[in-house]
Amino acid sequence: HMVEIPPEDWHLLPKVSRGRDSVNIDVEAEDQLEKAGYIIGRLQRVIFHDPGIKDTNWSATAPVTGPDGVERRWVYLHYFKEGQPSINWLDPTFAGMRMVIGDALHSLGDLGTGALRLDANGFLGVEKSAEGGAPAWSEGHPLSEAANQLVASMVRKVGGFTFQELNLTIDDIKDTSERGADLSYDFVNRPAYHHALATADTEFLRLTLNASRALGVEPVSLVHALQNHDEMTYELVHFATLHRDDDFAFRGGQISGGDLAVTIRTELVDRLTGEAGPYNATFTTNGIASTTATIIAASLGYTDISRLSEEQAEKIKQAHLLLAMFNAWQPGVFALSGWDLCGMLTLERSKVASLLSTGDTRWIHRAAYDLMGYRPEATESLSKMPRGVSLYGSLAEQREDETSFASRLRDILEVRKRYGIATGVQLDVPEVSNKAMLVMVHRLMEDDRTQITVLNFCDHPISGSVRSEHLVRGGTVVDMCTDNHVGEVDDLHSFAISLAPHEGRSLLVVPPPSDGAADSASEEME
Repeated sequence: HMVEIPPEDWHLLPKVSRGRDSVNIDVEAEDQLEKAGYIIGRLQRVIFHDPGIKDTNWSATAPVTGPDGVERRWVYLHYFKEGQPSINWLDPTFAGMRMVIGDALHSLGDLGTGALRLDANGFLGVEKSAEGGAPAWSEGHPLSEAANQLVASMVRKVGGFTFQELNLTIDDIKDTSERGADLSYDFVNRPAYHHALATADTEFLRLTLNASRALGVEPVSLVHALQNHDEMTYELVHFATLHRDDDFAFRGGQISGGDLAVTIRTELVDRLTGEAGPYNATFTTNGIASTTATIIAASLGYTDISRLSEEQAEKIKQAHLLLAMFNAWQPGVFALSGWDLCGMLTLERSKVASLLSTGDTRWIHRAAYDLMGYRPEATESLSKMPRGVSLYGSLAEQREDETSFASRLRDILEVRKRYGIATGVQLDVPEVSNKAMLVMVHRLMEDDRTQITVLNFCDHPISGSVRSEHLVRGGTVVDMCTDNHVGEVDDLHSFAISLAPHEGRSLLVVPPPSDGAADSASEEME
């Protein structure tokens, strides 16, 4: 998608500042270039939209003198940053396709990678709209599905697997996963669980969990993650685009998908940035630049993270473990980062001022960290990234403390592994008796028993009942971490439970013995 513009039409292109290779074109230039037949014009949306920095998905190069002595200028498509030009999958030389497949095989065969991330794989095809004035078809195009299938099949052929980082609708995630990547990143529930923590209310999280299952995207097919290299994305594309006019039950009434997306985004911004969290920052219209620890700090009402007390750090750690429980104690893949393991805070803006000059605030949450304690005296990484503040310390330090984040995370993952939660089936995300509570009911595939994840998303103790038709009357409820008896399932398919602040429990329901088994046991005793 790199189009050469002849010199007689260079007046349509903006000037490029000295020292730069290209510049984003504005909406007017985009329209003129479309009318002149050079480009397909505006797309369905402008990702990373930032007025004056990225107004459109197109940029123009500065004049480039070729080996033949001729100066040329091009306009090229980029969904994301100007340094990330989109690959033309319909180039008759198949250069782009060969490059991608070659890179994939190099990663798998030479570097020893077992899995590959297919990033933004819903944007691989574009087509001019037949309707006058309508944007070009740029999301979920059939060419994207074909390209996904090709790449994913090649990876499977050589023994690897893929997951797609596709921030589109649940419908798109389902369609592309059926004909491409093996797994999908959970973009729908990720902002929802952060919202639950920020508001101490799980209603929106329960809505997204149930919506995913209703549309055929099961948790076992998803990658459930804590922090990654990107912002905490809150575009909520599912509600803001395809389902913007659909009504959803929320807070005692009906609300359109578009209005729901605006409501959730507004509450996240209000509670996690600005005065509530000055150490976090919005990133264009995509989300919030933050670490998991600083999202928790803002949710807890800590406006200053430069002098956190031991008690405050402990509360951050407990809430961090709660989010780990949410992601690990459900079917699917669990993912986290070194920033999570070290409990990293965001950097002061002054330390990465040059990187922030382009408007990319995400650099504040990409601090350098020393996971293994190899260079304890270092103040920056080998690539000159400033070292950030770690609340939890290195893994070597945490291994010596049974109450550390890493040690307690180990226990959470041990339960996940021992009972096969990762390969289970989610049966129910029921209504709850306390708005801060979340209940997820799963069937364990290994022994067909029922597992329940119960979480408290607020910073004070709660009591309530867990109720689901999938709970067998008379069943005994056992804590999977301690093997302690918790209670019994009553005739309403429910049992009572109490949770400490930001506490989570993984529970096993042991069904009552059948009548035949009970009679046999009685006869043996006689």
